[in-house]
Amino acid sequence: MKRSLLLGVVTAWLACPASAVTPTFSFTCAGQPSTELLGGWEATREARPLDAERSELTLRWADPKSGLVLRCVLVEYRDFPTVEWTLYFKNTGATDSPILENIQALDTTLTGEFLLHHNVGSPANGNDYQPLETPLRPNMTKRIGGAGGRPTNSDWSYFNLETSASTGLIVAVGWPGQWAAEFDHDQAHGLRVRVGQERTRFKLLPGEEVRTPLIVLQTWQGGDWIRAQNVWRRWMMAHAMPKPGGALPPALMFASSSRQLNEMIGANESNQVAFINRYIEEGLKPDYWWMDAGWYNHHGGGWPRVGTWEVDTNRFPRGLRAVSDHAHAHGLKTLLWFEPERVTPGTWLMTNHPDWLLGDGQDRLLNLGNDAARRWLTDHTDTLLTEQGIDLYRQDFNFDPLGFWRAADAPDRQGITEIKHVTGYLAYWDELRRRHPNMLIDSCASGGRRNDIETMRRAVPLWRSDYAYEAIGHQGMMLGLSLWLPYHGTGTVAARNASYYGGGPSPVEPYAFWSNVGQTLGFGLDIRERQLDYATLRRLVAQWRSINANYYGDFYPLLPWSRDDAVWSAWQFDRPAAGAGLVQVFRRHNSPCESARLKLRGLQPAARYRLTDLDVAAVRELTGKELMEEGLTVTLLNKPQAAVVQYEAIVK
Repeated sequence: MKRSLLLGVVTAWLACPASAVTPTFSFTCAGQPSTELLGGWEATREARPLDAERSELTLRWADPKSGLVLRCVLVEYRDFPTVEWTLYFKNTGATDSPILENIQALDTTLTGEFLLHHNVGSPANGNDYQPLETPLRPNMTKRIGGAGGRPTNSDWSYFNLETSASTGLIVAVGWPGQWAAEFDHDQAHGLRVRVGQERTRFKLLPGEEVRTPLIVLQTWQGGDWIRAQNVWRRWMMAHAMPKPGGALPPALMFASSSRQLNEMIGANESNQVAFINRYIEEGLKPDYWWMDAGWYNHHGGGWPRVGTWEVDTNRFPRGLRAVSDHAHAHGLKTLLWFEPERVTPGTWLMTNHPDWLLGDGQDRLLNLGNDAARRWLTDHTDTLLTEQGIDLYRQDFNFDPLGFWRAADAPDRQGITEIKHVTGYLAYWDELRRRHPNMLIDSCASGGRRNDIETMRRAVPLWRSDYAYEAIGHQGMMLGLSLWLPYHGTGTVAARNASYYGGGPSPVEPYAFWSNVGQTLGFGLDIRERQLDYATLRRLVAQWRSINANYYGDFYPLLPWSRDDAVWSAWQFDRPAAGAGLVQVFRRHNSPCESARLKLRGLQPAARYRLTDLDVAAVRELTGKELMEEGLTVTLLNKPQAAVVQYEAIVK
């Protein structure tokens, strides 16, 4: 793939002196724009290889008058048409720096008209991750961004700018805080794209250094924007996903008692062991036993009263270690929930370290920009994980931090508290990962509200939205989120239990099961009920395990995103190297249509493919050309109903 658009400009930096670089960022210092300032600052450059596929270029500009130093650290990928950079500002002088403001980590102008492909974030209203298209025409402005200080609370912090000439530019913003992007298309100069932290106006103290959001750019040309999204997915897997133990995380099955025991409020050692035993007894052994909110001393306030991170020994007299040891003895690992940034009254942190907290209300924010607070949290969490035998760290974040950050800033320090907190949050996770190199981290912020690319480099979203279980909503989430993230999951309610729905156990619902699975499968069954159709559950789990390798393939939506209950939904995962893939199809409960013809993508036209419906004994054989041009016909006589079709190239 040839390099085009902005990437060619940026990668040219590698070959030219720093003084000749045309920056693709901007800021104002002491009232002067960077376009006027940088030419008078001392410029140097330093390049070095990082590994076989990456090179790093560091550009420095130093103001000889104030001692302010700007450092741009850029990484170029040789195996993908991708670059990324982060800006760092440091005051090397003996006095406060001039005011820096309106820092835009990306500021560039592109010519032509563009179609902006972007997504809803995770507001937990059933529209989570909805794909959107906005034409960017002359004389219009479009703005997207975070909300409340959580980056994917409102808008998704990734987007694709497509030109009319079948070229485009993918941009991802790495900032687990309040970011904003503005697309301003004027009549004369083209499309100006600006991306950065939403509010910056601050001086730097002597010796102080801060950073900007990470900007990742990936260009594409030829084909279409969906093909470009698959290049992005491949880059994510190669370079921007956590790899505990040196490998991408496998598809995983989780189980918990949260729906039966009010998260962990009603949990104790005895019932946790009993639930694990029942899953094993029914032949549904999960990979992880999931222990969510409420395992700690909550002082009678329920699971939201957080801030005393000690195991409740009244319910767990031998600690959570007894549950972990039991799980490990049966081949399961354990997951444990934390929400360290929120602190409520009456807890240990509120009582003993109010100096570490931001705000003065009921809920306060543990300031991860405070070095002492972050060091304590790191050591304390590390000790808990180790002593309690925990294998997977899950971090939640159930309130908006932006008001706390901004209230703490002086007029000449606007944005500083947010920067320090974001930097501390990333440093906290980096140290946990260093101490536990084989441990996976789960990112949760009221669902999927903090899934920017800096976070996704360190974690995966096992619970992609707090809009839970409803089939159509999660079909839409699978379709929208898979365009960007190769790994995500949620919970499933394939069997509706009597304790929640009344009237006796309901049968297992394969449509609900397949609507709520992905790279991970989370069970919240009332496993104590012995009349459920466990044979069907075992069959569904076995089917999921047999097909889940396909979720790391290329992704193609086969039908448009919609929440209409009278239409079908379908998508395809394709593994070109294996000559294999997967098609998932859903007839919704008010659809009058019994059949759909779906044109597949990414296949070899001359190859012959064997297609197997997991629930139908018959096997079909069709050529790649037939499947892509005429389509795969799927018939579903019931409503609602799901079909899962595997295919593989026939080697003769």
